[in-house]
Amino acid sequence: MTSPRYRILLRSAAALVLLWGGVFGGYRVAEALRPTPEKVLAYATSLDLIGLSAEERRAKLERLAGQLNALNFEARREVRMGGVWERLFQEMTDGEKARFVEQTLPGGVQQMLDAFETLPEDKRRKAVEDSVRRLREARVRMQAGDLPTPTHEAAMGEEIQRQVVELGMKTFYSESSAQTKAELAPVLEEMQRLMESGRWMHERRR
Repeated sequence: MTSPRYRILLRSAAALVLLWGGVFGGYRVAEALRPTPEKVLAYATSLDLIGLSAEERRAKLERLAGQLNALNFEARREVRMGGVWERLFQEMTDGEKARFVEQTLPGGVQQMLDAFETLPEDKRRKAVEDSVRRLREARVRMQAGDLPTPTHEAAMGEEIQRQVVELGMKTFYSESSAQTKAELAPVLEEMQRLMESGRWMHERRR
């Protein structure tokens, strides 16, 4: 016959095992549900907006926006450069594109746009060129890793770069179409990343 003390120890041990089992199980479930670039791209690829009702389209795009927002910067860049977006943007209305861009641009973009306006023209040019260069380098890495990439370059050709430098990104962005805003999203995130690194502030003090 076991003693009361021994029974208490057994129950405590069993409770501890159950507790840790629940914690581990919850962790495994959370990990399985956590968005990854592969999962987000797979979901985006599976979307077919044609033929859906307005509510269905809105729900699916909001789910996609939520998944994208849950990723860190590097993962977001990988997903944004995935080749699925050209097809998906073609299926969106202008209103859907505008709403999706608004939902998925990270916090701090407005501050970045304001900071960009205060730079002299030569610093603006350097910031734009650095951002576009970093995106192209990321594109090359994705291609080397056999990952799907868009068939078009980011919406930052030489003419657009010239307008951004002369007008300022804030002015240019506010006057752009929903399609251009959607295509500019990776560039804006890259520019914000540069600003957060402190390089812009260093340039402004020189």
